[in-house]
Amino acid sequence: MSTCNALTVAIAQINPMVGDFAGNLEIAKDAFQKAGEQQAQLLVFPELSLCGYYPGDLLNESAFIRKAYEALAELTTFSRQYPEITAIVGMPKTSTGPGKPLYNALLAIHNGEIIAEYHKQLLPTYNVFDERRHFEPGQQGAVSIDIDRYKVGLMICEDGWNDNADDYPVNPYEALAEARPDFVVSINASPSNIGKRAQRHKVICGAAHRHALPILYVNQVGGQDSIVFDGASFAVNANGEIALEWPAFQTVIDTLGFVEGGFQPAAQFVEHQIDNDQEFILQHIVLGLRDYVRRCGFKQVVVGSSGGIDSALTIAIAAEALGPENVIAITMPSAFSSSGSVSDSQLLCDALGVPLYSYPIKTLVNDFGTQFQSSFTDELRGLSLENLQARLRGTILMAYSNHSGAMVLTTGNKSEISVGYCTLYGDTNGGLGLIGDLYKTEVYRLSAYINQRANREIIPAAILTKPPSAELAPDQKDTDSLPPYEVLDEILKLLIEGKQLAEHEYQQAHDFVAGYRATAAGEAVYQRIVGMIARNEYKRRQAPPIIRVRPRAFGAGRQMPIAAKH
Repeated sequence: MSTCNALTVAIAQINPMVGDFAGNLEIAKDAFQKAGEQQAQLLVFPELSLCGYYPGDLLNESAFIRKAYEALAELTTFSRQYPEITAIVGMPKTSTGPGKPLYNALLAIHNGEIIAEYHKQLLPTYNVFDERRHFEPGQQGAVSIDIDRYKVGLMICEDGWNDNADDYPVNPYEALAEARPDFVVSINASPSNIGKRAQRHKVICGAAHRHALPILYVNQVGGQDSIVFDGASFAVNANGEIALEWPAFQTVIDTLGFVEGGFQPAAQFVEHQIDNDQEFILQHIVLGLRDYVRRCGFKQVVVGSSGGIDSALTIAIAAEALGPENVIAITMPSAFSSSGSVSDSQLLCDALGVPLYSYPIKTLVNDFGTQFQSSFTDELRGLSLENLQARLRGTILMAYSNHSGAMVLTTGNKSEISVGYCTLYGDTNGGLGLIGDLYKTEVYRLSAYINQRANREIIPAAILTKPPSAELAPDQKDTDSLPPYEVLDEILKLLIEGKQLAEHEYQQAHDFVAGYRATAAGEAVYQRIVGMIARNEYKRRQAPPIIRVRPRAFGAGRQMPIAAKH
C-alpha cells in the first residue's frame, strides 16, 4: 500500500444516451472541466459511457463502432488540455482474436494517450442483460494504473458480482487481491429496481471487506427505453463500510479524497438518500418517462382518463415529470360509464392543472353495432362489445397523437397485464407504460403517497376508494373476473418474480399463497391464474415498453414463448 499524500478523485455520474456520440462527448468534456476546477487527478466515468448503455445490435453496425472510435480519438486529444487528470472511460473495442468481435472495454486516458486497457471478464446474460451476444470475455486478469504513486485496480460492473464464484468460473477479485492495488475503480451501468441499492451494497461491501480492497463504484444515471439507471454511486473502504454515497436519480460531478487507509469525503459533502420505497418508485418512473420522451423526440403526452386509479396515477406522474402543460387528458365516456368517470377525471385534472378534453363514444359504439349487425347478421354483444369500447378509445387516443404529436401513455398495471385483463389495440395502445411494473395494490399505495407528499388531495378520494372497474358492461367490477387484488398480487409475485423478490417479500408471498392454496377453492383460483398468465403472453408481446421498477419485469427481463403447453 502507498504512503503518500491524498489523491483527489472525481466521479462522473452522468446520463449518456445510446448512439449520441456528440452529446456524450460534450458531457465528458464538461466533466473534465469540472474535475479540473476541483483539482482532481483521477476522473471516473461509467461503463460504455462514450456510446451509452446498452447499444444492443447497434454494436453489429460498423458505422456505430467507427463513431465510437472517432469519439474516443476526440476525447483523447481533448485530455491534453488537462494533463494532470487521468480519465477512466468505457466503450466497445474491437477484438482481433477468436470469438465475438468486440470487448466491453475500460480505457485509461492521460494527456492525449491511452495508458491502459481492461476488458470486462464476466458478461451477464440474465434478466435484462445479453452482453455475451456481442462481447467476448476479457482474459487479462488484473489490470492497474499508477497515479501519483497510487496503484489503482480496474474493474467493470459484473466483474464485481461473482466473489462467491456462483455464476462464473472466474472471480476477478482474486487476481486484484493478489496485485494489491491501493483501491479499485469499478465502472458500472447497473439498472435500478426496488431493492437494488441494498443488493449492491451487500455484494460490493462484502467483497471489499473480504479482500481488504477499498472500492469506488461509479454508476450511470438516466432512462434508456424501459430501463432506468439510478446512479447512487458510492465509495467503500477496506473494512466494508461505505465512506460516502451520491444521490440517486441525479447527475453528479463530485470529488472525494483517497489517502492511505481509505476514502475521505469532501468537506462540503452532504448525503441525500431516498428513505422510503414510494419516493424511490416515484423518482424512478419520473426519470424514466422524462428521458424516454426527450430522447424519442416528443414534447407532450396524452392519456385516456377513465376516472379510475390507473389513469389517475399515470396522469399525476406525467405531470410531475413533464409539467402539467405538457400532459393532455381525454375522457371518453360510454353508455356504461359512471358519472364519476367524468367528474372524478375533472377533479384530478383541476388539481394538477392538466387540460381535460371530452370525446363521448356512445354514438360511435351504437353506429358500429348497427353496421356490425347489418354486415354479419348478428348482434354485437358480450366481450366483443366490451372490447370494441376499449378499441374505440385507443383509436381516439392514437388519432389525437397523430394530430398533435403527443405520445400516448398506456395505463395498465402489472396485475392486469399479467392475466391479460386488457384489450389488445385498445387500452394497450401507446408509446410507453408508466405503471406496468406496479401491481394494483402498489398503484393504490403510490397514489396515496402522492397525496401525502403534496399535503393535499391531488388524486381525489373518490378515485382512491371506488371499486376498480373497466366500466365496459352494466355494473361491472374487476372482481367479477379476478380474485381481490390483495390475493391476486401475492400469487403473481410468487409466479412471476419468485426468488428474485427481496427475501421478506418472497416469504410473505410464499406463506400467503401456501395458506390460500390449502383449500380446494383457493387451489382452483391459483391454477386459473397460472393459466391466465401463460395464455396472455401474446398480448404482452404486442404491448408498448413499460418502465422496469421491480426485479423481474415483463419485456427483456422475462422471455417466454407464446406458443407453448403449460
